Amino acid sequence: MKITLLGATGSIGCSTADVMLQHPDKFSAHALVGHRNHGKMLQLAEQLRPEWVVMTDESAALELQGRLPAGVRLEAGMAAATELAAASETDMVMAAMVGSAGLPATLAAVKAGKRVGLANKECLVTAGRIFMQAARASGAEVVPVDSEHAAVHQCMHGHDHGSVTQVILTASGGPFRDRDPASLRNVTPEEAIAHPNWDMGAKISVDSATMMNKALELIEAHWLFDLPAEKLSAIIHPESIIHAMVEYHDGSVLAQLAMPDMRMPIAYAMQAEPRLSTGIAWLDMAKTGALHFQAVDSTRFPAMRLVKDVMQGEDSLSIAFNAANEVANAAFRERRIGFTDIVMTVEKVLSQVENVPVGQLSDVWLHDEHARDLANEVIS
Repeated sequence: MKITLLGATGSIGCSTADVMLQHPDKFSAHALVGHRNHGKMLQLAEQLRPEWVVMTDESAALELQGRLPAGVRLEAGMAAATELAAASETDMVMAAMVGSAGLPATLAAVKAGKRVGLANKECLVTAGRIFMQAARASGAEVVPVDSEHAAVHQCMHGHDHGSVTQVILTASGGPFRDRDPASLRNVTPEEAIAHPNWDMGAKISVDSATMMNKALELIEAHWLFDLPAEKLSAIIHPESIIHAMVEYHDGSVLAQLAMPDMRMPIAYAMQAEPRLSTGIAWLDMAKTGALHFQAVDSTRFPAMRLVKDVMQGEDSLSIAFNAANEVANAAFRERRIGFTDIVMTVEKVLSQVENVPVGQLSDVWLHDEHARDLANEVIS
């Protein structure tokens, strides 16, 4: 299977490369797409020997000129990434770009009928209706890579979807799950980025600290599994051993368990049957001893309160929710606003945008841009 890897230099991309290197008889790289990290891309290109390397940042592409292994061709820009994602030589696209920037290339892969491992939740949060309609029209197979959605996918496989009464995504709770909400105003970006279970990169780690990440995952689950908001919920589970649970009409609850390592859901997306070895640690329940759960406190995590209204509304609210969060998250990491201002900014933006369905990609960008402008106004 030839894979085009969008977001190759990020944490998901590197974990995907690790699985590919464990199974060289099954997978090869058609294209690796990165943004600015040319050093990491050079390392990956030497390991995977892709046919193409694309850096969406042109200055990063210049840094790689003349340095790639023999036979590896170099391109720059998002247009090249989009073209390669839909290319006939590509069998599967691993969509691991961070943020809404990954939408054009991932949507191109879906329209081309590819198997898509979806690690970019913004594709569904901002354009879920468009994305899933395109998948149905082309026959593309969209397999979730987020550990929670991969867990749901496994728990629902072979079962009547109409019998589902509740899908419960688990959340680690991030670094502030037990902290006094009154103290969160003064936390630093370094504290927010220090995730207790994973190294996920700065943006996603801050999203985990606010639980905005989980809020976005609920919207994603709505589109992936065609479930209404009232059948979607979340619970804090600090050990991150259970990744999701699915409850059925008969009262049974199916859960998927594994050690917290993204190589498991990545391998599942790449080949569900037969299962691939991944090199992750075995789950020793006797050693684990106990699993703990607690309800989500909306005072500490107001994003989880906001998302309920967003899911009950139209597409434009999800677009604004994501766009405003991206702006506010970046502003916090740049120390321009406080930690609690992130969700406060998103809430103020939501109060000012239209609540309308969105059926065209061009309209997605218009709503996205408007929400970003509003967020910047709130911050300034």
